[in-house]
Parts: sequence; C-alpha cells; structure tokens
Amino acid sequence: MTMDTTNVQNLLLEQRLETLGHPRLAIIGDLIMDRYMIGDVTRISPEAPIPVLAVRTNDLRLGGAGNVVANLVAMQAQVEAVGVVGDDGLGRAMREMMETLRVDVAGLVIDPDRPTIEKTRMMSGVQQMLRVDREDSRPIPAAIERAILAAALASVERCDAVVLSDYGKGLLTPVVLQGVIQAARRRGIPVLVDPKGSDFTRYRGATLVTPNRKEAEQALGRSIPTLEALPQAADELIRTAELDLIVITLSADGIYFRSGGQPPREGRIPAVARAVYDVTGAGDTVVSQLALYLALGWDIAEAVAMANHAAGIVVERLGTHSVTRTELMARLAASHPKIGKVLERAELDGVVEDWRRQGKRVVFTNGCFDVLHAGHVNYLRFARERGDRLLVGVNSDASVRRLKGPTRPVNCLDDRLTVLAAMEMVDAVVSFDGDTPKELIEQVSPDVLVKGEDWQDKGVVGREWVESHGGQVVLAPLLAGRSTTNILERAKHGQPAAGGPGDEADAG
Repeated sequence: MTMDTTNVQNLLLEQRLETLGHPRLAIIGDLIMDRYMIGDVTRISPEAPIPVLAVRTNDLRLGGAGNVVANLVAMQAQVEAVGVVGDDGLGRAMREMMETLRVDVAGLVIDPDRPTIEKTRMMSGVQQMLRVDREDSRPIPAAIERAILAAALASVERCDAVVLSDYGKGLLTPVVLQGVIQAARRRGIPVLVDPKGSDFTRYRGATLVTPNRKEAEQALGRSIPTLEALPQAADELIRTAELDLIVITLSADGIYFRSGGQPPREGRIPAVARAVYDVTGAGDTVVSQLALYLALGWDIAEAVAMANHAAGIVVERLGTHSVTRTELMARLAASHPKIGKVLERAELDGVVEDWRRQGKRVVFTNGCFDVLHAGHVNYLRFARERGDRLLVGVNSDASVRRLKGPTRPVNCLDDRLTVLAAMEMVDAVVSFDGDTPKELIEQVSPDVLVKGEDWQDKGVVGREWVESHGGQVVLAPLLAGRSTTNILERAKHGQPAAGGPGDEADAG
C-alpha cells in the first residue's frame, strides 16, 4: 500500500519527535493565573434575571506566558520564567506551581503595588457564561523594569531560544523588548514573539512573530480578505518589524508562514482539529512549539507542521491544555493503518485519535466481563448505539480478584479480551490494572461514558472529567435476572438457568 504525502510527512515528523532533545528556553512575558469555575445551571436567580451557577470544580491553571511555560515543560524542555507577580496568594501559588514543574523561577519579580493577574471563567459544561479579569495593565515602574531586564538578560545568556509572550499587561516595555531582542541576536539564538496590539515595530529585530489573522490585520491597518492576499501582507509585516519570518495562524484555514529575503519561503499547513471546543491558549501552544523546534535547529516548515498538530489537540480540549510528546506521537501515528481490536495501552492514543480524525463519536464503558451473558450483550449494544465507536475497558485479573474475591475471575484476561473483541458491537478492548478506570477515562476523554443504572447513587467514576471536556454520561438499563454472580451461584448449586426476576445484570 502506498502512503499519501500527508502520511509520509507524519512519519518523518514521528522520527524527529522520537529523537527530540531537551533545549533550554527563556519565557519572558505577562504571567496570568487562569481560574475555571465549572458547574451546572438549573435555575434563574430570584434576585435578578440571571442564571445561578452551582460550581462543581474550581481549578487554577497557568495562563498567559505561564501557559507557554507549561506547554514547554509538557514537551520535556528546560524552562526559565521571567515575569511579574503580586505580593499575594495567587503570586505565591503561581511560583509553587512552576516550582512543581521544575521551572527556574529566579526571574519572577514581585511588584507589591499590583495584583497577580487573574482571569476567572465561569462555565456551565463547555459553555462559558462570564469572564472576570483582575489586573493592573499599566506599564511596570522603572525599578521593576530594571529588575525584569536584568533577569531576562541573564536568562538569554543561558538559553537556546527566547519567547516574548505579550498579553498587553505592561511587562514588555520598549526597553525590555529591545534589550532582550538585541541580546538574543548577539548570541545568535532565535527570539519569538506572540504579539499584542497594532504596533509591530515594538518587536523590531525579532526572529519571528506569531499573530493570528485578526492581529495581523490590526498591525496592517486593513483586512486580509483572501488566502491569496497573505504573501503581500506577510512581506509588509516582515519589512515593518525587520523580521526573519512571520507565522500567521488562520483558525480553520491552518497556519501560514513566510520568510524574508529572496526568494522567500512560504507554506500553509491545513488545520487538523476534528472539532473545536475552546481556542483558549492555542496561540501559546503554537509559539511554544515553534520555539522548541527552532531551538533545536529544525527547518521552519517542519516546525510549523508539528505546531499545527499540537494546536489541533489543544482546541479539542476545554481550557488551556499542555500538549505532551505522547499526544503528538499519537496524533501523528493516527495516519497509520490499525488492525485488530485488542489494544495495548501504548496503542490506545493512536487508535482513538484516528477515530476522531474521521469524525467518529467515541463511547467508553468498562467492567470485568467475566462470564458473558445476555445482560452483557444488551448493555454493550446499548453503549454502542450512543456513538460511532465503542471502546471497552476490562479489569485485569489482579483487579478482578481485589474487587470480586480470590475465586474470580473464572476466565483469564486474555480469554475475556478475546471474547469481547469478537462481538460485533465492540470496536476495541483494552485492559487496566487499577480498581477503577479513572486513568483510562482521562486518557481517552470519551464523548460518551456509559455505566449501568445501578451506578445512579454510587457516583460514576470519570463523570466530572468527561463532562468538563464536553462529553456526557449515560446510564444504561439493566436486564433483570442476569449477572455473573447469579450464574455462578446457580452453577454451584446445580440449579437450571433462570431468566425471570432476580439479580440485575452487571458487567462482572
């Protein structure tokens, strides 16, 4: 079978990713704490005509330049962070979060006169209802500016590439920008800018900037009406800011890049996302990915192609998300043909990614499935009808013994996997060794999680994860009188088969 051009390119990128190094990068910019308050809206307030959000989760995540830091750490780079935090609890929390990620935080400067920037997003499921910002976006004062510049220049001397993450919050003053850009140029290392505002001359001399289409139009003072207009627009921005390159993200149209000089190099990589849940942090992902690969001396076309895959993963998640090497390998491996239904955990990401690339709705359920009976068949058929692909997680033998006792399972794991894989409604099976499938559910992030209705009051493992990532939890009706436990008891006492009321079906 002959692979098409995309598959060949993905195979080459896989090979590059397998031998990826661990460069050191300096991230200098506006540090933001992102807070996600996620819950349910079931009523309107009696005090005003507004919805009442019953909060279930309240998560803090690194945002702004901090999200670039998190992205690079996830890709196993060495990272130094330079920025301003307030003398407050959020500032201390941000430092602790970075230290936990083993980020060099010597460049974090405390400004006692301004708060740590916080963006709070209130969400019902995947729908953002309100965003509340707490910030002071005035330019940093002279004393703080001197401290930031000193820390930034020290980082430049130690690093293989620099990212200037500009969110317009006052940190990247002209003095800081030009000081860092000139120092990086003297060392011959790339300096990448995620820009803000309409004046790209502030970034004069940078290696490249990464505006989205709207930001590029603001800098030009006119629209970019068609894809054919991109080369002229890119050339103008390159000349204005004296850049080596420009990379323009185009949402559904992918990513466009163009170099200065003659003849210029250019290309446009089509978007690869299967569905867009949230674009938060996609720009941070692109600039962090490009910085990583340029620090290692990659060609710009390869770097943009890989960044495009990473951005495709991010917009399929809720909120800021740090892409890992494993996720990227799975995305690239999705172009390879897959055979067989019994999967190893290492194969799972690639198979699920392939389903999603085809636009398939993924359903997940789990159980011991020790002695299969009609209840199992009905249950699995119900699950399969909830989507396009059914993945079944199966407890390992050790896990079954912990849950069911020393006499179980009756059938070993290999046999249970083989029988399930032979069922027409099952698309793939994979085993797990824990007492619950929590890690497996978080790895898959299914569109639908199915459990038996007997879990109504027990609390479905993985519910919060699935729902917070845009999925749903469905409880399946059970076939009365069918359960593995019931079957084994009747066999033990020599009783005939029964199909009337009795034990409910289970996944045992």
